[in-house]
Amino acid sequence: MTEPASPYPLLDSLSAPQQIRHFTPAQLEQLAAEVRAFLIASVSETGGHFSSNLGTVELTVALFHHFDFLQDRIVWDVGHQAYPHKILTGRKGRFPTLRMHHGLSGFLKRDESPYDHFGAGHASTSISAVLGMAKARDLQKQDHACIAVIGDGSMTAGMAFEGLNQAGYLATKNFLVILNDNDMSINPNVGSLQGYLNQIMSGQYYHRWRDRIEHAIKAIPLEGLSKGVAKAAKWSEESFKRLMVPGLLFEDLGFRYMGPVNGHDVNAVSKALTEAKEKMKDGPVLLHVQTKKGYGYAPAVEDPLKWHGVTAFDAEAGEIIKVVSDPAKPAPPSYTSIFGKALVELAKTDGKIVGITAAMLDGTGMNLFQKAFPDRCFDVGIAEQHAVTFAAGLAAQGMRPVAAIYSTFLQRGFDQVAHDVCIQDLPVTFALDRGGIVGADGPTHHGLYDMAYLRCLPNIVLMAPKDENELRRMLMTALYCGHPAALRYPRGSGLGVPLEEPITALAVGKGELLREGSDLLLCAVGSMVEPALRTAEALAAEGISCAVINARFIKPLDADLIHAWARPCRAVVTLEEGCAPGGFGAAVAESLADGGLARPLLRCAVPDHLVHHGDPKRLLEEEGLDPASLLRRIREFHGTLK
Repeated sequence: MTEPASPYPLLDSLSAPQQIRHFTPAQLEQLAAEVRAFLIASVSETGGHFSSNLGTVELTVALFHHFDFLQDRIVWDVGHQAYPHKILTGRKGRFPTLRMHHGLSGFLKRDESPYDHFGAGHASTSISAVLGMAKARDLQKQDHACIAVIGDGSMTAGMAFEGLNQAGYLATKNFLVILNDNDMSINPNVGSLQGYLNQIMSGQYYHRWRDRIEHAIKAIPLEGLSKGVAKAAKWSEESFKRLMVPGLLFEDLGFRYMGPVNGHDVNAVSKALTEAKEKMKDGPVLLHVQTKKGYGYAPAVEDPLKWHGVTAFDAEAGEIIKVVSDPAKPAPPSYTSIFGKALVELAKTDGKIVGITAAMLDGTGMNLFQKAFPDRCFDVGIAEQHAVTFAAGLAAQGMRPVAAIYSTFLQRGFDQVAHDVCIQDLPVTFALDRGGIVGADGPTHHGLYDMAYLRCLPNIVLMAPKDENELRRMLMTALYCGHPAALRYPRGSGLGVPLEEPITALAVGKGELLREGSDLLLCAVGSMVEPALRTAEALAAEGISCAVINARFIKPLDADLIHAWARPCRAVVTLEEGCAPGGFGAAVAESLADGGLARPLLRCAVPDHLVHHGDPKRLLEEEGLDPASLLRRIREFHGTLK
């Protein structure tokens, strides 16, 4: 029996992406169609970033037709638009393991492929990184091309323009920035005008007439004319450019602007790249490519946000596969939704509460606040630094701003948190979603460092709830404590505890004794409180008496409570879902030392290493933070005590 023919004959025939450089226009179109078909089939099985990648298929194929990325350098901003790049660089066979434990990363990784020149999980880094590569190339007397592909909202961050400004100032040659404009960033789709602009902007017609008019005006002996006529001539030149060049901003920054080009016409993109390669010889070029998120898959085109990042789905039906829970035991609401609803509830009675997020309305639950209070909700785009200082300005004028930002993304605004918020002791509330291990997105997205990088700052109040009811109380505490405050909470469902009404604040800096004991003190915070209680119960059955404290506050730490229960106990164990260096356990160790309490200490936290992508439960097990590992580790620790 003969095997059925492959649905991807051209794609399967590739032994190296350099072969694409010799493809005909028809072959480029066929390859793009096969890459898109493979992408849909594969991601429907594994889940992953989807609509952004569908939008970059033709662009990626065209880039590999013109460049050899073993020599030339390319950085894809964020990386969630680079699945086609991965497919064409020898990783097609690994796509069934996408974002799985020890499987293919969902982002670019320098140690995964020689074609991945720069890793990124946060946006707007590509231009600066590629500019650094270009200057390193120049200093080493090399001549390969350096390319940044930025888009999907990434141009809203100031860092992108900082890179453009420097690249233009340096007049960097053989340097190309591709703006992948998918209607989610710079400008909306302009319909039929787009095709007209394609013709005059990317073709020789436009460039020829621009050059002719510029040369004609420059040929006028302005010194012999009156000031008014000379000024009019200069005005005519600038007016023509402003009328005909939608990318004048980029030209003013020192770039030769090209576009917009239809990013789903692989041969149009190829033609534009041919022209760009010539212009790059004289200085930096910005190629404006217009694409659609989800292109080629109707459900993703209709709702690109829903299909941005997906779980497994039925590709034929266009329906995301939902895990059906036991109707008798419905899953508790997520921490994200609890936060969003609590913020709305509190804002109903306080008009000073305002919400801020950085392009993460749905992801942070701030969409609920936006729906209830559209005039008091601000999505600043992918601009975390601006979000923090914007919040500081609001707080300085008597408002109560709540900045809802993923833990890992607040790292981008650390200086603003320190300088603009904490030093001025402004009452900004930071709601840090995804605190802890988050899973498939890997090391760039795990929220492991917030406790360490925030607790060192002056004036800040730092909290982590043990359950969703405590999250509500901490939100109110943060809003009315009169100082900068941050509450960090995990991704996923809560514990299903009852929600108290009305919401009441906590006493700042006061922990909670959950269990008395005399052998070990288990001091836990946030998501590790419930495992600490379970561990204490299991150890009690073995004759080991454990006190359990829910610290609630990482800063200010409840030293009185911890010291009071550390004294009668033989040793102390800290439990946290965060990094060990500088984290909660380190805070407890410092407090015990300051109090003159010399006790053996076991810190259960993530060691000083990267945590890669995979199922969160599996990752917690590897880090020794799952219930079984905690029980084993603490039992063994107790056995070492004399």
